[in-house]
Amino acid sequence: MKNIEIHSGAIKDIRRVDTSYYGNPRYSFMINDLKVYTPIDSLLGYSIHNYLNKKVVARIGDHYNRVTLKSIKEVAA
Repeated sequence: MKNIEIHSGAIKDIRRVDTSYYGNPRYSFMINDLKVYTPIDSLLGYSIHNYLNKKVVARIGDHYNRVTLKSIKEVAA
C-alpha cells in the first residue's frame, strides 16, 4: 500500500461490494466525501459496521489504484 494518509470524520453510506475469492465480505463507505474500500480478506470487513455514524481516525492508502482502508480507530466526540 502506498500514499498512506490520515483522515478523520464520520463513516457514512456503508455498502456491500463483491466478496473476495475466499468469500470474505468487502464494503465501501464514505469518509469526508472520499469513497474507501475495505481490504481483501481483512477483519476490517467484519468490523466496519461498528463505526457507522461515529467519529473516527482512519489511515487510508492506495492499493492497486483503489483507495483502501489500512486501519481505523474511534475517537471520543
